[in-house]
Amino acid sequence: MRIVRITLLVLLAAFLLPGGCEREKSASTTGLTKVRVGYIGLTCEAPIYVAYEKGFFKEEGLEVELVRCQWAQYKDVLALGGFDITHHLIMYFLKPIEMGLDVKFTGGIHRGCLRVQAGTKGNIHSIEDLRNKRIGVPGMGTPPFVFASRVMGAHGIDATKEIQWKVFPAGDLGLALDRGLVDAVADSEPIGSLLLADGKVRNISDQAADPPYKDEYCCAVLVNGKFLAKNPKAAAAATRALLKGAKWVDTNPAAAARLSVEKKYILSNVDLNTHALSQLHYVPSVSGAEAAVNSAALEMKKAGMLNPRTDVAELVRRSFVHLDGVTDEWLANLQVEKLADGQPRKDFDLREYAAEILSPAGSKRSCCIATMRR
Repeated sequence: MRIVRITLLVLLAAFLLPGGCEREKSASTTGLTKVRVGYIGLTCEAPIYVAYEKGFFKEEGLEVELVRCQWAQYKDVLALGGFDITHHLIMYFLKPIEMGLDVKFTGGIHRGCLRVQAGTKGNIHSIEDLRNKRIGVPGMGTPPFVFASRVMGAHGIDATKEIQWKVFPAGDLGLALDRGLVDAVADSEPIGSLLLADGKVRNISDQAADPPYKDEYCCAVLVNGKFLAKNPKAAAAATRALLKGAKWVDTNPAAAARLSVEKKYILSNVDLNTHALSQLHYVPSVSGAEAAVNSAALEMKKAGMLNPRTDVAELVRRSFVHLDGVTDEWLANLQVEKLADGQPRKDFDLREYAAEILSPAGSKRSCCIATMRR
């Protein structure tokens, strides 16, 4: 059997990358405005890799320095000016923004990658069936945990009192179900798809398919507030480059997956990476991102994850900024190339990977961890 080493898109993984933030690449062109772009090294960050490698930042008059950080420090490093712009999870930043973190959303990158799933051998078929059950998550406070808590709150379940949360590494969530340690799991791509392909789970709530979440943006462009105030044109230009990168990924998922692997942004199997990217709906939007900030904040407040006194409309106004030249009209008219070899393989079968990756040996071997570039 072929040994598969993957990097889980785990937009949501709680794994920390070794080392602190480090500057890895810098464009050498002179006479351009300098911008530092942060990233972690996850599959879903493909628009950052594409925008850099395809020259989209340079097209916008920007000289880019890539700054790689570990997950644990990401919010603070952005807020303190360690880098200027990135794209990341809306739900992950709303609470810190509520508490005063000076960062702003400027545009939506992709829609849902999160799921709540129950074992096929159990009797859980609806969200209401999850009351007083054990739910496995990759970490408390991670986006799968936040999404699951939102879903519970929207259906009258107090996630702090009526759910038993159990923490397991993302790659071991299927094993936890098999061993009866949990009744359901909350996860992200590609773990959710792998569990489905292996016949272990049924979807209870799917952010990519179920209303009201299916049209909600999961990840959005984020800009340091001080950088934005001093450099509004550069912030707009960098946002446009990232949104163009997202559109390119949507048009050429296989090419984006290949670029991510060949340029060593991630350690992954290209086919599995292609599948993950093709599931994420990289259809960039400005209005969609603003609506997602609002809907996520409303449900996070209802679920008790935001202060009950928080004015959601004011939080949205403080969190989201409209930039010159960054509009849905501009995106509708934006054209990107379509490569002949940019599409997923028609004969790709996710089941080839599911059984091996989700086995005890497979989960330990790959562990779905983003790997530092050297």
